[in-house]
Amino acid sequence: MTKLTRADCAAMDTESPFAAHRAQFELPQSCIYMNGNSLGPLIRACRERAAATVAEEWGVGLIRSWNTAGWYDLPVRLGDKIARLIGAQASEVVVADSTSANVFKVAAAAAALRPGRRKIISEKGNFPTDLYVLDGVCRFMGETRELKTFDRHEIIDAIDDDTAVVVLTHVHYVTSEMFDMVAVTRAAHDNGALMVWDLSHSTGAVSVDLNGAHADFAVGCGYKYLNGGPGAPAFAFVAKRHLPQVRQPLSGWFGHANPFAFVDDFTPADGIRRLLCGTPPIIGASVLEAAVDIFADVDMVTVRQTSISLSELFLRLIEERCDGFGLSLVSPADADARGSHISLAHEQGYAIMQALIARGVIGDFRAPHFIRFGFTPLYLRHVDVWDAVEALRDIMETRAYASPAFTHRQAVT
Repeated sequence: MTKLTRADCAAMDTESPFAAHRAQFELPQSCIYMNGNSLGPLIRACRERAAATVAEEWGVGLIRSWNTAGWYDLPVRLGDKIARLIGAQASEVVVADSTSANVFKVAAAAAALRPGRRKIISEKGNFPTDLYVLDGVCRFMGETRELKTFDRHEIIDAIDDDTAVVVLTHVHYVTSEMFDMVAVTRAAHDNGALMVWDLSHSTGAVSVDLNGAHADFAVGCGYKYLNGGPGAPAFAFVAKRHLPQVRQPLSGWFGHANPFAFVDDFTPADGIRRLLCGTPPIIGASVLEAAVDIFADVDMVTVRQTSISLSELFLRLIEERCDGFGLSLVSPADADARGSHISLAHEQGYAIMQALIARGVIGDFRAPHFIRFGFTPLYLRHVDVWDAVEALRDIMETRAYASPAFTHRQAVT
């Protein structure tokens, strides 16, 4: 096979379906951003929406904006926009709180729908917050619940008639390995259990069809592939068939049937609003809405196909140009089995990533020795992948990563 050149990679971008979308992102000119799997970059419309929300809606409208600017309806309105990206119906998704809080809400609500069953099942090595929260759910519910974790290949066989809920992350945060959503959900249902999916590394990156898979609950993140900004609110999904029965444990006033009646007793709102808790984070949710609006004319199948093209190019270039440097592939080699990021392992992974960042190639590091690269076609091009791999090749060849400047670990990696 003939080795690729930079010109070959640039030619792959000539008919990009996302050229107009790329122009909407405010990325530094010297930056190749490959970390949308951790924090999406700034979209111009988000900056403008933040300014308008603060200066006009808050500054001028003041408290009237709960009605005049649509603040009260924002969590459900924005949830409906996210729903189309994850195969959900309108009024099945609401924007609220953080992913961690939403895992607690939906896992506890799901477990309550399966009284008499002890086990909540998850994956060993799942994103830690999910495991921490699920442990908290079990302690919150007392001796009637117990968290059990299994290796990925053991999970389907571990689901039995004592399983209340299965909680899994669709795309693994390190390896990028992707569960077969349909198969695992079916296995849960065949044993009478309910299924909760964490879509934090999926939404906005891969094609998801929650209703097609008959999923029961899901949660997801607003600041990764949805580009909602640091600390953007998260979302929760509840299948319509469960909404009349669902009672989540954080019964705050915005989840009340009539929050402005100010009565002492709690009556849950009809529909998905019952997943709300406290006052919504209006500024963050408004910025997230502007970010999600960029997907209005985006076909997720095309996003996925282009992401695979970018990541396959990356792997080919790593093989052609970085062989012999001790980098090993952690993610599945099969593109259909992984999400939209790729992880490589190296014993000097942290220093290597810091050296890359110093050259304007931004990925990230996960302990103990993994470096991650995200492939988000709304702003990343094939020629960017070439340039990133060339920077990596030079760093490895010259051992530039050995500089003491790159070995000191910062608080956030």
